[in-house]
Amino acid sequence: MNNYKINNYKNKSKKKYKEYVIGCDLGGTNTNIAVAGIQKMKPDLLFSLDFKTIKLKSIVPAINDTIKFANDHYKINVNSACIGAAGVISKSNNYAKLTNINWDVNKGEIIESTSLSKVKILNDFQIIGYGINLLNLNDTKDIIAIREGRANNQNREETIAIIGAGTGLGKVTLIYDKTKDVYVPNPSEGGHSDLPLYNNFELELAAYIKLIKKSSYPINYEDILSGRGIMNIYKYIRKKKIFKDTKYTKEIDKISDKTPLISEYRQKDKTCKEVFNIFTIFFARCSKNFVLDNLSTGGLYIAGGISIKNKEIFNSKLFFNEFVKTSKREQFLKNIPIYLILDYNISLKGACFAAMLNGEN
Repeated sequence: MNNYKINNYKNKSKKKYKEYVIGCDLGGTNTNIAVAGIQKMKPDLLFSLDFKTIKLKSIVPAINDTIKFANDHYKINVNSACIGAAGVISKSNNYAKLTNINWDVNKGEIIESTSLSKVKILNDFQIIGYGINLLNLNDTKDIIAIREGRANNQNREETIAIIGAGTGLGKVTLIYDKTKDVYVPNPSEGGHSDLPLYNNFELELAAYIKLIKKSSYPINYEDILSGRGIMNIYKYIRKKKIFKDTKYTKEIDKISDKTPLISEYRQKDKTCKEVFNIFTIFFARCSKNFVLDNLSTGGLYIAGGISIKNKEIFNSKLFFNEFVKTSKREQFLKNIPIYLILDYNISLKGACFAAMLNGEN
């Protein structure tokens, strides 16, 4: 029995492509690997295989499964790949030390153990960055404008910021490359930056998180802006007994993975609503600081599963007011376009795009 889920985007397409590439999104929870055909400098996804990362002991078997599936079902061979990994990437893009998984990704091992001849390893948010090159701002199925800002006057060479929450918090900055006519992402580990705290409630929340982490270090953005971060906030509010028990909180309290239900009940239950209010404030604060750090006049792009499933929080006054709250740069922040990426395949498309570019070198 296969240990993966199959997603077919082109039903055994007979279309001929110039080349084929593999794009991989290796996350702390899921590992998704796609094969795309390249036509007119753009990847056309044919299929993807979805694996549970915790069930893998290496990326190699998953890549070999993908190569075999491509050959068996599509009669194509692939020799170039890009892997976007949730972790720290070496300067040579040959190695990734994964953040939440106890094995690493090594280009040498992949080339030795698969039929691939070209492999590039990037940060998981870098591949989202490459995917921005493929987005159509007018296609509301893939992306929506939260706020236009100066979008109509946008210069293609302006810096772009991307941020997203999921298993962890990712950030990446896009710089336009004139020679290749593409946006190139600069990697970041900004999700592990220290969390700015403004008041006694936030200080107490931080102290509680440090206690349950059994850590003497300052808490970081990811301790709040992630799936486990949402659970951290929820547990603290429950501990403080800010709101009465409800049938919703009783249900949530019984399960270990609380985040999906907290999200589902955020409009029905006061505790869940407050969790997302706090999450929204910190997300806006993190976004504001990131945009100011990089002068991202090209816009803020919000990605990640949590954002897509709770997209109304980015249209709220709570988010906007916190985003522009600064003593001297409020007007600058009001002019920043904000977009929400809805395309669940943006990472796979970006990885395939990066594999295509790598194949040209």
